[in-house]
Amino acid sequence: MPKILDRETRLAAWAKAISHPARIRILSILARRDTCVCGEIVDELPLAQSTVSEHLRVLKTVGLITGSVSGPRSCYCIDRDQLRRIRAEIEGLFTDLEGASGCSC
Repeated sequence: MPKILDRETRLAAWAKAISHPARIRILSILARRDTCVCGEIVDELPLAQSTVSEHLRVLKTVGLITGSVSGPRSCYCIDRDQLRRIRAEIEGLFTDLEGASGCSC
C-alpha cells in the first residue's frame, strides 16, 4: 500500500477489495497460475475488458496483486508476501475479538 495506514483502515481496504465476486474470481484465476495476461482473465469472465481492468486496479491498489505492462500486454500475479501479511493481520483481528470478554445479553 502506498502509505502506512492504521490497522482498521488497512483491514477495511482489503475487505472492500475482496467484497466483489469478480475480484474473488480474478484472485482464484491468478492463484492457478504464476502469471497471467489480462486478456486471459477477460476470457474467463463475463465482463468487459474495461471492467476487468478496474477490478485489477482495485486489487493492485491494496497490494493483493502485482502487475506490469509490457507494450500491449499486462501481466498480473498474486503478491504472496502481501497475502501473508493480510492473513496475519486478519488473524490478529480475530484473535483480539475472540479474546474480548463479550456481552452478557
